[in-house]
Amino acid sequence: MAPTASGGTSPHSGGHVHGAGDHRNRRALRWSLGITLAFLVLEAVGGWLANSLALLSDAGHMASDAAALGLSLFAFWFARRPAPAEKTYGYRRTEVLAALANAAGLLVISGLILHEAYRRLLEPPQVAGPLMLAVAVAGLAANLASAWMLHGGDWRENLNLRGAFLHVLGDLAGSVGAIGAAVIISFTGWNVVDPLVSGLIALLIVVSGWRLLRESLNVLMEGAPPNLSYQAVEQALCAQPGVAGVHDLHIWTITSGFPALSCHVVLAREAAPQALLERLRGMLRDRFGLDHVTIQVERETMVGRGCSLCGQAPSLPERP
Repeated sequence: MAPTASGGTSPHSGGHVHGAGDHRNRRALRWSLGITLAFLVLEAVGGWLANSLALLSDAGHMASDAAALGLSLFAFWFARRPAPAEKTYGYRRTEVLAALANAAGLLVISGLILHEAYRRLLEPPQVAGPLMLAVAVAGLAANLASAWMLHGGDWRENLNLRGAFLHVLGDLAGSVGAIGAAVIISFTGWNVVDPLVSGLIALLIVVSGWRLLRESLNVLMEGAPPNLSYQAVEQALCAQPGVAGVHDLHIWTITSGFPALSCHVVLAREAAPQALLERLRGMLRDRFGLDHVTIQVERETMVGRGCSLCGQAPSLPERP
């Protein structure tokens, strides 16, 4: 049988995602959820009294924020639950599913805001500018506090936390837009500014939601991480002394911060299998940040169809 080497922490051990970073993420989510819930009622009542769509849409987005933050917290907890042996990667994908749900929520909310903004453009209602301004300023302070807390977490690498962070950033943009609209309405009486600003905010939310949706689906479809080039990894493997070819190369993401790789490596005749495996694992870890690696080595006589022989153009994964 051909030698095989696996590297990385077992999915059931949780070594990839536990620790100070995980605790920091959960603490940031708890604080942000508390701030969001505390301000949600105030903004909804203020928007209703001021008859401001910008405030009401921002309040609706804050309600979705609260749901998104709660969902993200639940996903962090559920993903760390002990899993039966049959679930070989545990419940790690729960965080990605939460990010997908948050992305879908962002897009749905944007559609609702755009629909209401269009209706109000046709018949602009009277808006109480000064009250709208006061509530929007308070909302900006609350959103800044939430964004600051989440920014201290691992939002660049963790899709789940990024989904929550994008919700809060959308709210932050909503508060800034509402302040601008309130100032214009207070001094000019141009009530049409309210739905125009709301529509602009909704479009910004669509962009963020679409990006998050695309990244979440990439993980669920077993796509390579965005920061890793399939061709670059294949070329790096082929460049190692003792490697005659590479095939069945797969790179995917289990969950945020947990990339994985598996491949078959064809040994040159003079290569020592164990030494080569250790060298390949070290290279993949140091150059590409790949810790969870499974490599099967084969002699040239075992190679079948679909092998990318080193020195030829890099191949793409075979499609079934």
